[in-house]
Amino acid sequence: MAQMDIELKKAFTEMQINKLDTTKRINMINMKCEMLKTGKHKYQLTEKSTSKLDDDSRVYQSVGRMFLLTDVQNMREDLKAKQEKCDKAIELLEKKKEFLQKSLKDQEDGLRELVQQRKEADLTAK
Repeated sequence: MAQMDIELKKAFTEMQINKLDTTKRINMINMKCEMLKTGKHKYQLTEKSTSKLDDDSRVYQSVGRMFLLTDVQNMREDLKAKQEKCDKAIELLEKKKEFLQKSLKDQEDGLRELVQQRKEADLTAK
């Protein structure tokens, strides 16, 4: 009986540690997704504001800490590429989040099953 209690206590402790770690990871993924969505929105607004410019207009594009002279078409293509990159990153993060949530749920179900087995074993022993 004491052996079973130790096993359950150990399982609950591992579950708590895993849940805290997984929750922390999910929160980080949510923050990264929000950052990417904000960046994508910024790119969309920039693209929208440059859509009014003529194709032969010359604009400056930010590259690190400097600006390069480029044409509008090149800038629009770059903005679209950045938006697609954000979309792919968001999709990847959402898949990771779903996987973490599923693994956490599976572990919780396993723990419930273990507790149920212990209860049934205690009832049959009596």
